[in-house]
Amino acid sequence: MIPKSGFFLANRIARHYLLSMETVMGGHGLGAILNLAGLRSWINNLPADDDNRGVDFADFSAIHGSLEEMYGPRAGRGLARRAAWTSFPKALRAYGAIAGVTTLSFKILPLPKKLERGLPAMARVASAVSDLQATVTEEKGYYIFAVDRCPVCWGRHTDAAACSAITGLLEEALLWASGGKSFRIEEAECAALGGKRCAFYIDRKPMV
Repeated sequence: MIPKSGFFLANRIARHYLLSMETVMGGHGLGAILNLAGLRSWINNLPADDDNRGVDFADFSAIHGSLEEMYGPRAGRGLARRAAWTSFPKALRAYGAIAGVTTLSFKILPLPKKLERGLPAMARVASAVSDLQATVTEEKGYYIFAVDRCPVCWGRHTDAAACSAITGLLEEALLWASGGKSFRIEEAECAALGGKRCAFYIDRKPMV
């Protein structure tokens, strides 16, 4: 059991992600994960579809720990990544206008400008609707999307970078923004490995 953190996600973020998990693994699979995570009360009673901060990071992290426990680390992280891919359209509908990425002026930007504006906007919105702190910095050849107080791996200790859900969300966001191009993303730092933060290195140019 992971001790409660006192930091929270918006209910809507957790709800959309759990509905995407259900799409990926079925209702029985989701129920089994919630039960294993100590969240039996959420079965058929998911967090509300609102922006109240009601989901403790410890609970959200426990879901990912249960995925790894039930399916093994590699497969569990793969399922988290797939659920994040599926959840991106929901996130875009909920927060795309706030981020400013659904306007025509954004859509007609050249790809480098989309990345330059879109990644920081994604970080700002994530920070605004939860108690995580996300920032984006630029280095030669790549962007660094960094998350302090990560809700995916909060309170866990793993043998490899564990935040595949964030990797998947970034992958799908970039796929959408670029019109179907894939980018290499590596979680080079992870709090579950003893890091001070979780940091995702994103190549500036898509893979050929």
